[in-house]
Amino acid sequence: MKRHYSALSQPTLAISELICKTLDHDATDMLIDKWLEHRNDAYWQWFQGVRERKHAANSLRRQVLVWNKGDFLPENIFCRTVDTGRLIPLDRTWSTHVYHHRSMQDRKLSMMPVVFTMLPELMMLRGMHDHGCDDVYIIVTDMKRQEMDDVTEYFKLVCRNAFGRTCKPRMENEIQYNHMRLSHTLLKQRRTPCFPQIDIAFRAILYEKRPPFIILFSHQTTSYSQILFTHPLHVPSEEIFFDFPSGCPNPCCNDDCEMIRFPRRGVEGAAVLSIKRGGRNGRKVRSREMCNWIDCNICFNEETPQDAESNEGSQSSADSGDNPTNNGLVCSKCRLVKYCSPEHQKKDWDEHRRVCAKPIST
Repeated sequence: MKRHYSALSQPTLAISELICKTLDHDATDMLIDKWLEHRNDAYWQWFQGVRERKHAANSLRRQVLVWNKGDFLPENIFCRTVDTGRLIPLDRTWSTHVYHHRSMQDRKLSMMPVVFTMLPELMMLRGMHDHGCDDVYIIVTDMKRQEMDDVTEYFKLVCRNAFGRTCKPRMENEIQYNHMRLSHTLLKQRRTPCFPQIDIAFRAILYEKRPPFIILFSHQTTSYSQILFTHPLHVPSEEIFFDFPSGCPNPCCNDDCEMIRFPRRGVEGAAVLSIKRGGRNGRKVRSREMCNWIDCNICFNEETPQDAESNEGSQSSADSGDNPTNNGLVCSKCRLVKYCSPEHQKKDWDEHRRVCAKPIST
């Protein structure tokens, strides 16, 4: 028996009428190979710019995207993870769960173009996270720009006042009013899926799956897709992505013309959901600093990057014999990664050697 649904009750994916199509790791690999065949777009030019920007020596604790050696392949481009502080190549794939209205399945429309359209953005977001992004969740809509903005503000309102906390009566009335307004608006415009179904799937994914981000994808040509983050820590850094391509194929468009709203201005320009953590709502999000060897679970600290900017420890590299300290071993050549022991440093060298290079002097 299906549970009753309201704007304030806790929904479950079991009551959603949307169809979920999952693209597994093999499908992702195939899409990445197809994307790599076309190296003349704005994303290719942007990655070339990444290679020209040499990293600084003080980038040990910051978000960083580095391509120092080799051809243009995901395995040669390394990204700092925001949750463990590791520098890991972008060749890790993921499974994408695409929720869509049954009418798209009736028309036998494939979900692979949905993922392919925003593949560079998904690669970046996946690369930023060591954990929690093996599964990516996308809800397909046909909302236009203003409607997408209104729905985004609604989910911000709900998460700020009713996610994991008691909602005040005044806010209950405001949430119910906005829910009714959006439902009527999208129904009048004959949008599919209807807003209640979008709301059910969106909030149920937040409660049940707890992803670092969730995507509202619009296949309208005059709209954009919205990435909603569940914590400010998950947002890409403005220092890296300030000039990231907007996704629009028209070279004459300005920065406001975005097919995919990738937050190039950092937290200031991102859609961040204020979700209360702890207890039933999951562990609090913290930035950790872990040994760069992927199979190691040793964590040096759980401080925020601002609190631990000066804790760099002693220096080392795969071909040097420096002694470890309590803060770990830092690669003396690139000064980008940290290890708990020389043994793990050597184990990681086959991968780390593809990015290890001297930083620019500061």
